[in-house]
Amino acid sequence: MTPPILQTSAHVKYIQTLDTHSDRLDYHLTTHLRLSGVYWGLTALHLLRHPTALPRPATIAFVLSCQHPSGGFGASPAHDPHLLYTLSAIQILATVDALDALDADKTVRYIAARQTPDGCFTGDEWGEKDTRFIYCALNALSLLRRLDAVDVDAAMAYVMRCRNPDGGFGMAPQAESHAGQIFTCLGALRIGGALERLMSQDQINVLGDWLCERQLPSGGLNGRPEKLEDVCYSWWVVSSLAMVGRVGWVDGGRLEAFILGCQDVEGGGFADRAGDVADVFHTVFGVAGLSLLGYEGLEEVDPVYCMPREVTRRVLGK
Repeated sequence: MTPPILQTSAHVKYIQTLDTHSDRLDYHLTTHLRLSGVYWGLTALHLLRHPTALPRPATIAFVLSCQHPSGGFGASPAHDPHLLYTLSAIQILATVDALDALDADKTVRYIAARQTPDGCFTGDEWGEKDTRFIYCALNALSLLRRLDAVDVDAAMAYVMRCRNPDGGFGMAPQAESHAGQIFTCLGALRIGGALERLMSQDQINVLGDWLCERQLPSGGLNGRPEKLEDVCYSWWVVSSLAMVGRVGWVDGGRLEAFILGCQDVEGGGFADRAGDVADVFHTVFGVAGLSLLGYEGLEEVDPVYCMPREVTRRVLGK
C-alpha cells in the first residue's frame, strides 16, 4: 500500500475557510475558542509554508479587539480575560511580527498578578490553579522579554512538586500524570532555564520511558494509560521527548503514518483519529507532530513554544 502524503493545499484551504461559516450553529458555539483557534490555524499555516494565507491586518485587529482593560485577553471580543487566551494573543502577534502593536506593560501586569504565593498561577481572577497556567505565563512573558516580572524560581519549585513517582507530571501536586501536563511542565522548566538543573538524567530517563509507552499498536499516541490514541498527542508526547532529547524513543515511521491517516484528504484538516471529523485543534498538532518528526516540506517547529522555530529565533534572539 502506498503511504499517505500530506495534503498541504487542502489543509491551507480548510484553515482559510474556517471564518466563513458564521451561518452555522457550531461557529457560534465555539466563540470561547476563537482566539486560540486563530493561533492554531496561523501556526499550522506557517509550518505548512503558507505564512501569508491569512490577512495580517485583519488578524492583528481581531487580536487587539479581544483585549480587556485589565491587559489580559479573552477568547473573543467582550469575553473575560484568561491566561490561555492571553498567551494565544501574544503568540499570534509574535508570529506576524506585530508585538509592537501591544501595550506590553499592561499585559505583563495582568500576567504577573495571576501568580500565587506558592509559585503557581491562576488562569483568571476566579482562582483555578493548574500547571498549564505556569507554562502560559512563562511562555508569554518570555516572548515579551519580561520574565523578570514574576518569581521564576518559585514557579520552578511548584512544577517540581507536581512530579510523580512514575516520572510524569500532573496539573497539581499528587495529580495524575498526563502527557499534556508533562509538556507544560517541561516547557516551563525549559523557559525558566531549570530543566537540567532540577532533573537528573535518571529522572529524565524514567520520564522518557513513560512517554514512549504512550505509543499503541496503531502507531498513534495516547495521553495516559488505557486511553485511545489521538493525533494531538503526536505533539504533547513528542515535543516533551524533544525537550529532553529522546524523540528516537518512539517509532517515528509508525507515528507519521498514523498522523497522515487522520487527514481529511478532500476537505482538509486533521481529526483525532481516522474517520472522525477534522478540526483546527487537531490540524495544528498533527502538522506540528509531523514537523517534530522531520517530515519533508514543513517548517521546523519549536518544541517548547509550539511556534515556527524561525519566529522564536527572531523574537527571542536565539
